[in-house]
Amino acid sequence: MDEQLFFKKLNSLCTSKEIFDFLSSLEAMSDTMASGALQRITEVEVDDSGLKNPEGVLANEVFRALCFQFEYESSKLSNTGLLNALQALIKLRIDPQSTLMASLLSEGKERLGKGQMTVKNLCALGESLLELEGPSCATLEQIVNHMQEKDIEKWSPREMVMVYKMLQVTVREGEQYQDLLNRLNNVALNIVSQLSPKFTSIILNSLVVLHQTQAVPLITALCKHSVKHIPYFTGDELVNVLEAFLYFGHREEIFTEALETHVPKSIFTLHPQTVSKVMQYCCQKMILSKPIFDAAAESFISDADRFSTDQIAGYIIPFGTLNYLPPSASSLFRKLETVLHTRFSHFQPCTLLKLLHSCVLVQRYPVNFLPKIFSPYFLQQLQAQPPGLDRIVTSQLTQLFLTVTLECPFYEGPKLLPKYQVKAFLMPPSSLDVHLLKRVKTGLLYLLKKRIYFASEVSTPYFYTVDIEIKLDEEGFVLPAAQCEEVHRRVALCVDGQNRFCVNSHNLLGEEAIKQRHLQLLGYEVVQIPFFEIESLQNCRTMAEYLHKKVFPHTYRLGC
Repeated sequence: MDEQLFFKKLNSLCTSKEIFDFLSSLEAMSDTMASGALQRITEVEVDDSGLKNPEGVLANEVFRALCFQFEYESSKLSNTGLLNALQALIKLRIDPQSTLMASLLSEGKERLGKGQMTVKNLCALGESLLELEGPSCATLEQIVNHMQEKDIEKWSPREMVMVYKMLQVTVREGEQYQDLLNRLNNVALNIVSQLSPKFTSIILNSLVVLHQTQAVPLITALCKHSVKHIPYFTGDELVNVLEAFLYFGHREEIFTEALETHVPKSIFTLHPQTVSKVMQYCCQKMILSKPIFDAAAESFISDADRFSTDQIAGYIIPFGTLNYLPPSASSLFRKLETVLHTRFSHFQPCTLLKLLHSCVLVQRYPVNFLPKIFSPYFLQQLQAQPPGLDRIVTSQLTQLFLTVTLECPFYEGPKLLPKYQVKAFLMPPSSLDVHLLKRVKTGLLYLLKKRIYFASEVSTPYFYTVDIEIKLDEEGFVLPAAQCEEVHRRVALCVDGQNRFCVNSHNLLGEEAIKQRHLQLLGYEVVQIPFFEIESLQNCRTMAEYLHKKVFPHTYRLGC
């Protein structure tokens, strides 16, 4: 039968019985036709859970006859017939240790050694070896070496993707294949617009694993191209894309907009791990997307009982970090409390601490769980597991303790021992906008005439650092900053640059919000100087006028 007619007929059949009946009616067929028939069987009989009708396929006489022919005549097969059959049999979950599979694999490796394979053949063999033997397969390196000699510009997108996948598992430390990768990256850039969601995700994932930070044009093009695929990515594919955005520090506003359209309407069908990764992306990029956060809250309230502990943390921590309470906040934190009561001991100590710390950032106080957190047993567990009691962990413990002291006076449980407390909270270098601080200091100098009347970056006895501190006596005189006696009021100026807010927003981040709240409770008069109020001020005089109204709304007097 003519091959073209054969495949046209084959592709119109929808069950393995129809395929076997059709094959029985033929007097003869080529190995390409036979392997094509096996592939068609996988298309109609194999789904995500495996072979739907094992008995009807594997015990069928026609199927057994085909397998017999492939096993005992493997040396006579064409490369296409051999490799298509191998791929189909892997999908049908034929035992990798069987003589059939061993015969086909042995023949494939022998032909590889003789250099008899095209790029398409090499990719098919590589894909089969990855399935059967995994990343440790030594033959994969041999395939990649053959690929280096081929003309990349003639490769199809599928072939390029397969080479990326093989490089992902064969490249060790060093740059043994960097030349091939550079050529591959350059050619891939020209075909980005042709890539399917699956191929886009695979290449981005490979670029992350292979640390291709220098391939900026390709990364940028792939990230932009991924926007149109958001509704069509599988959960795992979307996770790969988000990880690439995070790894390469890329941000696309239209990507976030596409997520805001897709995630809320798909929230109850998306895997919790996918939603958790979306929340992580928003959190690390400081993107407060209310549609996504509100949808994630609803999903948590409905389904949190089936989430893993890491997924629970992944959903909740961004609410604290970005200082946002959704409309369903009361139900959200009630559900969290229920889950914690049930599964407290299942959480890793470090994850649990981050989770509870994020709650206090948005004034949700986990007082029922703090006695366990401050217990010697829990603190020993924290110390025993990486990262141990490092500066970040002890800062979170200290801030939890300070919160409960200042905001929950009714708490009577165990305290955090001084040896676990930090002397000062870590302030990330990026948190303070040095340029903005300098402008404010210049304005204050213009206003107060002398530099002695204010201090900047002042360490307090209460763990926090104040951007600018001004001291006043009982009558409202401004005192020299170095004076410690007769201080009646302390004014803390919080010079809040863009890094202390969510992106494109006036919403203060959780860490800065709790700091300003605590300074107020500790007796400071907190005056916020946000970037968006002063960025348009042109000179010292206008800055001084602004500060006069902001810091001394009624009047001010200088001490002698």
